[in-house]
Amino acid sequence: MGCLRFFNSYMAMLLQESCPSLKNILLLDSEGKRVAVKYYSDDWPTNSAKEAFEKCVFSKTQKTNARSEAEITMLENNIIIYKFVQDLHFFVTGSEDENELILAAVFQGFFDAVGLLLRGNVDKKEALENLDLILLCLDEIVDGGIILETDANVIAGKVASNSMDAGASLSEQTLTQALATAREHLTRSLLK
Repeated sequence: MGCLRFFNSYMAMLLQESCPSLKNILLLDSEGKRVAVKYYSDDWPTNSAKEAFEKCVFSKTQKTNARSEAEITMLENNIIIYKFVQDLHFFVTGSEDENELILAAVFQGFFDAVGLLLRGNVDKKEALENLDLILLCLDEIVDGGIILETDANVIAGKVASNSMDAGASLSEQTLTQALATAREHLTRSLLK
């Protein structure tokens, strides 16, 4: 039993070292306050340490003009990719030895998926009203720091299918959701 436990912890360590990973994904408002955040690293063990990091990141980046394209910066041995839209500030953080292109792909996937899920209305009010979708989006992108998906269409599709309310009227659903709901109702009626 001891050998199996050693083997499992060794394989987990190899997986952690060989896979690209993130330290956190942050979505802050225009004042630097949290909208949605997920931490995947023990670098910030307490909530106050996390809030201090968020304040530091916000302070360092707020004077930049990262509105048309994503920017990259180094802070406390971390690579941070960020961009601002309306009153939202998007950040993806990785370790200094992480590949910037991979971090940029994760960032772009997150940014574009949020845009798709919010139907182009990317602002704080819309983000707070759809916070459940944004949190599901984060879960589809990263698990425990390991990157799962970077394609915004795939991410948004999985989030939409996971959050679809089968009880909503067909007029409130998108065409794809309506067809899926109709298919589900037809299948149920045929199985009765």
